[in-house]
Amino acid sequence: MATVTLPGLRRANSHAAPYGNAWAQRFTLIINGAGCVAGSDQATVLAIGDVVRIGWLPAGIELHDCLCFVSTAFKASTTLKLGFLYEDGADSVEVPQDDDYFHAALDAATTGRQRADNTAVIPVRLPRPAYLVATVGGAAQDAAARLDVVVQGLNHGNP
Repeated sequence: MATVTLPGLRRANSHAAPYGNAWAQRFTLIINGAGCVAGSDQATVLAIGDVVRIGWLPAGIELHDCLCFVSTAFKASTTLKLGFLYEDGADSVEVPQDDDYFHAALDAATTGRQRADNTAVIPVRLPRPAYLVATVGGAAQDAAARLDVVVQGLNHGNP
């Protein structure tokens, strides 16, 4: 199981909200024709169990929802867990890391739009910066694919 990180995750974030503290950020996962994560620090095929850091979530964000767009389908039977893991690797008592906070088994093998479906969650406020992560399940990837994720919430600033 590998951990794949996209470059420039912190630079890709927008923290501005012109009216109030509403926050939404888009993150993109592109798999090239060889099955590797485009632009990542790994040049190997994405395998079952691999964790891909596709975004960076700043401390103080209250997570509400996410919307996933699979515009180029992944290999048949591919699923993705979608959640967050803290940047420093340490867990939190008040808000534990949750690698399937948004999705326990997002159907990535079918194109379409899917809203977060993990119903056992409530809004949480991140006490520390975290990575938005996708964990591969069902099948290794050996072809081109694309996933865009829009995470929505409120920006309360650093706790």
